Amino acid sequence: MLRQRIITAAWLAPLTLAGLFGLTEDAFALFTGAIVLLAAWEWTNLAGVTEAVRRLALVVGMALLMLMLWLAGAALATWPLWLAVAGWVANLYWVTQYPTRSEQWRSTVMRLIMGLWVLLPAWVGFNVLRDTGGVWLLYVLLLVWGADIGAYFSGRAWGRRKLAPAVSPGKSWEGVVGGIGVTLALALLFAVWQGLGLAGGLGLALATVVVTLVSVLGDLFESMLKRFRGIKDSSNLLPGHGGVLDRIDSLTAAVPLFALLSLGVL
Repeated sequence: MLRQRIITAAWLAPLTLAGLFGLTEDAFALFTGAIVLLAAWEWTNLAGVTEAVRRLALVVGMALLMLMLWLAGAALATWPLWLAVAGWVANLYWVTQYPTRSEQWRSTVMRLIMGLWVLLPAWVGFNVLRDTGGVWLLYVLLLVWGADIGAYFSGRAWGRRKLAPAVSPGKSWEGVVGGIGVTLALALLFAVWQGLGLAGGLGLALATVVVTLVSVLGDLFESMLKRFRGIKDSSNLLPGHGGVLDRIDSLTAAVPLFALLSLGVL
């Protein structure tokens, strides 16, 4: 597991940094759009669509919707981010109630709709944060990676109380606390670097704790869908490392929320 994280970071970090600082606005939208569309391909399988032609048609439909949002300027608007907030409140309910409330979302249509409020706002959030100059997009990426690594080591060392045993038996509350500890240290470093002052630093710390918890929810939500579907990985698009969704599940929850908070707080 640790080896997988290191290898993934080794190729993902340079790509991310290139996207942050080396691409124009339109090119970055295409870059992140391609990642989201790969995730959408995997999501169709999570939703129970197995025929390749139908899956491709759904991905094309997602691409057209993203294009319309971009042309309308909605890719830099806030309403998709609020859609994500509402969607993740529902996702939290379903994760905490799994499997007793799975009949509420088990249909293929409902799971496809879930994908809309998970993936589209994530793409919008990437572009909103990139529009700030990239610093806060870099921050949320480091936040998610730091939370994941902190939770991994803390969970292995001290994990006793299960976080969501019906969804992901390996995760513990101790791991969550360890992840928050890492991200709060990151918040302190960025607050000093960006000269936020006491009030700004406290605001960033509070936002960091909330977004860290939401990133954990993103991981749990995909785990729930995979468990329901009876699969281990979202795909084999990344040989030896699962699928794109397996790598960005936490980001799909964290990025839209942090983008929304950054527009009014940071």
